[in-house]
Order: sequence, then structure tokens, then C-alpha cells
Amino acid sequence: MHILIIGAAGMVGRKLADRLTRDGALGGKTIDAMTLVDVVTPEAPAGFSGKVTLETVDLSAPGEADRLIAGRPDVVFHLAAIVSGEAELDFEKGYRINLDGTRYLFDAIRIANGKDGYKPRVVFTSSIAVFGAPLPYPIPDEFHTTPLTSYGTQKAICELLLSDYSRRGFFDGIGIRLPTICIRPGKPNKAASGFFSNILREPLVGQEAVLPVSDDVRHWHASPRSAVGFLIHGATIDVEKVGPRRNLSMPGLSATVGEQIEALRRIAGEKAVKLIRREPDEMIMRMCAGWAPGFEAKRARELGFTAEASFDEIIRVHIEDELGGKL
Repeated sequence: MHILIIGAAGMVGRKLADRLTRDGALGGKTIDAMTLVDVVTPEAPAGFSGKVTLETVDLSAPGEADRLIAGRPDVVFHLAAIVSGEAELDFEKGYRINLDGTRYLFDAIRIANGKDGYKPRVVFTSSIAVFGAPLPYPIPDEFHTTPLTSYGTQKAICELLLSDYSRRGFFDGIGIRLPTICIRPGKPNKAASGFFSNILREPLVGQEAVLPVSDDVRHWHASPRSAVGFLIHGATIDVEKVGPRRNLSMPGLSATVGEQIEALRRIAGEKAVKLIRREPDEMIMRMCAGWAPGFEAKRARELGFTAEASFDEIIRVHIEDELGGKL
């Protein structure tokens, strides 16, 4: 089996490649080749015994998608995107990367399908940003997508393309609407939602963090470990059971910022909590007012997708995976 990961240098992409390396197989088939691409050169996963190809690729550049698909990967994980805050600040870049790059990829597969019947599984990372206020709580699977950000709009358009290209038989696609990933390891990125991770990650290692919103802001979360699990399950699931509605809201945990902080207090103590500095940010507060507070995710759960049940569990996953199992 040949796996292509687009966006392989990102946090989820790296963890996905490492997990596939540990497993050695996907859907019962041995993985003997991985092509890892991003706008910066990805790192090869340690211990992979098969062929690894590392490439620096801008998917939105004409011809690049055709070149990647020429290798006929069996499974394509499309994780590449610029994040919500950056897409909102740079309108043209957001549409070029998040929409044009995705369409180039889908069309490259469509053209290959017409030549030789090539039909891979395509796992596309969408986002809960496809939903916009006013929102019920919890949000049912049947709720309409009315995004209120450019990023959410770009993801919603790609979801429609994925469903239509799957309906036409060009590929077997599944869209994974990721919750906000928490706790993200590494340094803060430009995502407007980054503070959900920052207020936990930095205090856990004795560093100060900024909280730009009030404690009563509620949102939908899952760990990086769960995100990788979603992608792998999406790559192996029977799409006949998914049906024509190929985009799924993933399970997660609904929690307020205050509940996050209380979980931090239980696990790391008052000293960690005191490292959170409150600095209100009007732009972020306006954006998060339209964010999803939580989902039923009934379809995804019935199809076998799982996530954490408490924020204490999310924090412990971070400690195990990123901090060597101890504070």
C-alpha cells in the first residue's frame, strides 16, 4: 500500500505518519511506501522500513497535484491548509491554499480516474468552522452549514466538492470535521482558537499563557491522539455504511474555558493556573461568538469514531504523549 500525506510537516501530519509507521499496515494491508509532502520538507518517520519520499510542494501551484497523483497512492490524506486566523486576515491566500489547492487535487484524481480507473480513498480534514451562529447546543448531524468566516466557507465548499466527486465515482472520499485540537504541542500557531491549547500547554511546563476570552466561552475539543484515530478510521471505514453524506462531525468534548482551567487545577495545581494572564482580544471574541459549542456526533459515533470523555483525560494524553508521562 502507498500512502500520500499532504500537509505531512504539520502536527497532525507528523503524528499520523508516526502512527502508520508503528502500525505498519492500514486496513489489513502492509504499508510499503509513504509520500510525505508539505510547503516545508517533512521529516521521515523513524523506523519506517518501506520507501519514504519527502517533497516540498505547494499544492496550489499548477501541475503539482498531477505530479503527486502520478504515483497512484492508494490512500490520500489531505491535511494541508492555512488556519482560521490567517485565512481571515489574508483573503486571497486563504482561498488559494484552502480551496484552489484542494480542487487541483480532486481534479488530478478525476483525470487519472478517466485514464485508468484510478480510485483512491481520500480523507479530507474539514472543520467545525463550516457551522456558524446562531447555533443550537448540541448541534445535530442534520444542521445546515452556514459558516461565518472565510476559513469555514472554504472548508464548506471543499466538502461539497468531495461529496460530488465521490458521487460521480472519481474517488471514495470522506470528510472529517475535526474538533478544535487540544492540547496542540509545540509553539502557538496563527489559529484564532490557539488559546484553548496555550492556556494549558504553557502552564504545564511553568510558562505564562494569555487568555483572550472569558471563562464562559464553550467549545468542542479532541486530542491530537483522537484526531489521528479519526483519520485512520476514515481511511478504512466501509463508505457504503457512510452513505452519500460523506462529511462527518467528529465526536469530541464540549467544555467551557473555565472547565478547562479547573481540569488544569486538578492535575497541575494552583501554581499552573496562576500562569494564565487575561488579556481580552476583541477580534478573537467576535470570532469565537460564532463557534460551535458542541455536537451530537451521532452518525460518527455509530460508525465507530471515538474521542475523550473529559478534559482531565485530554490533559493526561498531552502529558503522556508530549511530556514523557510526567509533569
